[in-house]
Amino acid sequence: MTHPMRFAVVGTGWRSDFHLRMAREAPDRLEAVAVVAHSDAGAERSRSWGIPVVRTIGEALACSPDFVIASVTWDAMPQVVTELVDAGAHVLAETPPAPTVDGLRALWAKVGGSGRVQVAEQYMRMPGHAARLAVVRSGVIGAPTAVQISSTHLYHATSMMRTFLDVGPGEVRVNARSFVASQMDPLTPDGWVENPAPRPLTTTIATLDFGGGRMGLYDFTDNQWWNPLLARRLVVRGERGEIVDDTVTHLTTEGVIVSPISYRRTGIDMNLEGNDLVSASFEGRMVYRNPWVGTRLSEDDIAVASLLEEVGLWTRSEGPAPYPLADACQDHLLGLAIEESARSGADVRVAREPWAS
Repeated sequence: MTHPMRFAVVGTGWRSDFHLRMAREAPDRLEAVAVVAHSDAGAERSRSWGIPVVRTIGEALACSPDFVIASVTWDAMPQVVTELVDAGAHVLAETPPAPTVDGLRALWAKVGGSGRVQVAEQYMRMPGHAARLAVVRSGVIGAPTAVQISSTHLYHATSMMRTFLDVGPGEVRVNARSFVASQMDPLTPDGWVENPAPRPLTTTIATLDFGGGRMGLYDFTDNQWWNPLLARRLVVRGERGEIVDDTVTHLTTEGVIVSPISYRRTGIDMNLEGNDLVSASFEGRMVYRNPWVGTRLSEDDIAVASLLEEVGLWTRSEGPAPYPLADACQDHLLGLAIEESARSGADVRVAREPWAS
């Protein structure tokens, strides 16, 4: 049996909790060996997980993790990633790896050649997106040409676009605009809002021309992740049809066929197997199997746990690189271009960067 993937975490913010929770829920496969806390408050908070708390990266590396998660602020991220690489660690950096374009270039110049940095982009490991990607890669809708995403923001959305379109880090033309309108926003990361009233929210819409007849449409409203009044939508269009959320329309020799991506969920009605999303199927074949059945993880947690395990396998040379620094730099570069275009009202042309090679 493979030993659990061992990881340490630098940082004690809310995002570090995501990873520590995975180790608690699946201790046979994931093991948190240390948390680096630079403050007494952070140390006390981390001790509640029952994981050793240390003060330095050197002490964390002495616990022999397979990799170290950098879960710090945007401004601190490049320095922490560089320090970890210089110490010989394999690194999983939170998104984004650096806050600005110049910061991305500087970080790449320092550690890009090390081959030791992955970034924590989990969205394409969520069951629904993984199932849709399997359908796309099966060729059912032909070569994908367009992706429309209205669910998550900036670098997460651009990562999804490039994955569905199978687009590498090259030149892109971005056109974005922002609009403000009143909208109810009853649920935030802090919980439900008592007696909510409409408030101004910004919607940003952008087109991304990847070249070769491939494009992305970005549509995001403030707090769309949490707001239960705002639906999440995904369209992947190909030469022979399209996927709209979980409905696939495609052309066959017998004509146009419309088929659903169907999910098997347990714990419903008289089913006593426990609450789990087990699998997804399309036209009589499995397109996704939940690798964490029995843990009762949410779909986002499934994605996070899957990424952690993949990073562990990568560090042990037992699997491919899940989401290398080059991809993370490109996706954040595109996200920054969306923001710049929305501010200026003009197209932004993204050129090839050093990581594109």
